Amino acid sequence: MVNFVGAGSGAEDLITVRGQRLLSQADVVIWAGSLVNPALLDNCKPGCQIHDSAKMTLEEVIDVMVDAESQGLEVVRLHTGDPSIYGAIREQMDALDERGIGYEVCPGVSSFCGAAAALRAELTLPAVSQSVILTRLEGRTPKPAGEATRDLAAHGATMVVFLSAGMLADLQRELLAGGAYTEDTPAAIVYKATWPDERVMRCTVGTLAQTGEENDIHLTALVVVGSVLAGPYDRSKLYDPTYVTLFRQASRS
Repeated sequence: MVNFVGAGSGAEDLITVRGQRLLSQADVVIWAGSLVNPALLDNCKPGCQIHDSAKMTLEEVIDVMVDAESQGLEVVRLHTGDPSIYGAIREQMDALDERGIGYEVCPGVSSFCGAAAALRAELTLPAVSQSVILTRLEGRTPKPAGEATRDLAAHGATMVVFLSAGMLADLQRELLAGGAYTEDTPAAIVYKATWPDERVMRCTVGTLAQTGEENDIHLTALVVVGSVLAGPYDRSKLYDPTYVTLFRQASRS
């Protein structure tokens, strides 16, 4: 059995209870060494085979899984954050399906959740934004038609931009080109969310590139954009005393 496990957003205690248990029971661990907190490997049992996927190709990763399966060993593929977001797990699962090898996925805390916590922000505020767009700027990996950053920015919803810290000037231009955000729209750069060396830099869309340059940000950071980061919002109806729910009658006062 292969278990794809989300390691969480950085802090070693943000892995799920299930993920930690699977990690402690694994005979073989293939971990994303360039992104996952190495302290998590302290959960591995003595004699566990550990492979750093940062130095491996997909084919080499699959070879390790196939070899472990032939020996009846338990494998954990340890991904950063939640493996379903930019985790490249589909190609691994397809390869396992072709070989008849069973697997399961254990979700994790995504870095966008860690960034929201660092910002003490709610990403979906009434009358401000009820949608969150998770995306990245186009780089060596192209984006499908209709997913240009400027097209997504045109919605004016909360946006969390992954894998783009090294292209902040380009990102700033694309965000403004969408037309819904202005130079004054609140934004933030969160470097290594939930890690011990986490840094939060609040800015605006118009000062995004400058803020990144001044703080020497080029890797391992998320950009959060939207009016949820500052300004007025409506109170939630769910906890409004005049609002009827399945569990509470409206107040008469």
